[in-house]
Amino acid sequence: MPTIVLHIANAEPIKVDVDELPQATDTCVVGKNPRLRSDREVDWVDEGVRTVVVPMHRLNYIQVYPEGDDALDFTLPYRD
Repeated sequence: MPTIVLHIANAEPIKVDVDELPQATDTCVVGKNPRLRSDREVDWVDEGVRTVVVPMHRLNYIQVYPEGDDALDFTLPYRD
């Protein structure tokens, strides 16, 4: 299950898990397990919500985290 970061206009970016990567023809992104990039809870998501639907027109861009063998060489976005 790929993990992506959604950069929402006028909001903090959120990290979500998706079944498949969004296509150019999609009108929205359906993400599971919404969280901040630091893996904390998102303030504007109610308690117990596991799935969010974000319309594409609200997104500035999407980042895709590598998975599988590609993830081994990837530096995580936090400091030790």
